[in-house]
Amino acid sequence: MKKYLLEICCAHIASVHAAKKAGADRTELCDNLWEGGTTPSIGFIKKAVATGIDCFVLIRPRGGNFIYTNSEFDVMLEDIHWAKEMGAKGIVSGALLANGEIDIEKTLKLIEAADPLPFTFHRAFDLCVDPFSGLQDLIYCGVTTILSSGQANSALEGLACIQQLEEKAAGQIQIMPGGGINQNNIQEFLHKTECSAFHLSAKTWVAQSKNPQKPPMNGSTSIPEDGIYQSSSEEIQKIKNILNQYEI
Repeated sequence: MKKYLLEICCAHIASVHAAKKAGADRTELCDNLWEGGTTPSIGFIKKAVATGIDCFVLIRPRGGNFIYTNSEFDVMLEDIHWAKEMGAKGIVSGALLANGEIDIEKTLKLIEAADPLPFTFHRAFDLCVDPFSGLQDLIYCGVTTILSSGQANSALEGLACIQQLEEKAAGQIQIMPGGGINQNNIQEFLHKTECSAFHLSAKTWVAQSKNPQKPPMNGSTSIPEDGIYQSSSEEIQKIKNILNQYEI
C-alpha cells in the first residue's frame, strides 16, 4: 500500500497545534511567510517540537534572493546547530549562485551541518536557471527531498515540470510539490504524478482585533494587522482524508 506524507508549513505555534490535531505527518517551521519564509526562533522550535509532531526547520537568514555572503552563511550554519539541539527532525534550506545555478559548495556544507538529519532543498530550486541540471546537482549533493512548485507561481501551474522532474529523478531523490496545494486540487497530483509527499500551509485568516495598529507597524498597508494567517485543522483534515482514500 502506498503511503503519503503531508507536511504543513507553520509560522505560528497555533498552526503547529492545528497540524497535529488534524493528523498531519510533520511540519515545516518558519517565520515571515510574507517574505517566503525565514528561520524561526529557537523558542518556537522548542515549543513546536514539544507538541510531539515531527518538525523540519527552515534555515533562511533573510528574505530576498538565495545568494548568501560568508557572514550570512555562518549564521545559517549556527541556526542549523541550534535547530538540531532543539530536536528538529529535518532541515530545509538551500543556496544559489549569482548565475542561477545550484551553489553546490554551500549546499554540501549545509547538508554536512544537518547530518544525520534529512535535508530538503527548498523553493530556491524554483529560481534555478535549469531545473533538470539543478536536479542532477542536488542528487549529487545527497539532498533527500526537493520542494518545488515546478518553477511556476503554483504547483498546479507547474505540474508538467513536476512530472518531468519526478521522471528524471527516477527514485534517486524525492520530489515534493508545494505552492497553492489544497483540498480542491490535490487529487490532480494524485492522478497525474507518483509523488508521495505534499507541502502546504492550509492557511486561513483569523481576525483577532477590531482596532488594528495605525500607522501600520510594517510601514505599509499590504499586510493587515488585525489578525493572522494560520493553518486550519479542518482544511488539513480534509486533505488528509483524501490522501487516506488513495492509500487504500
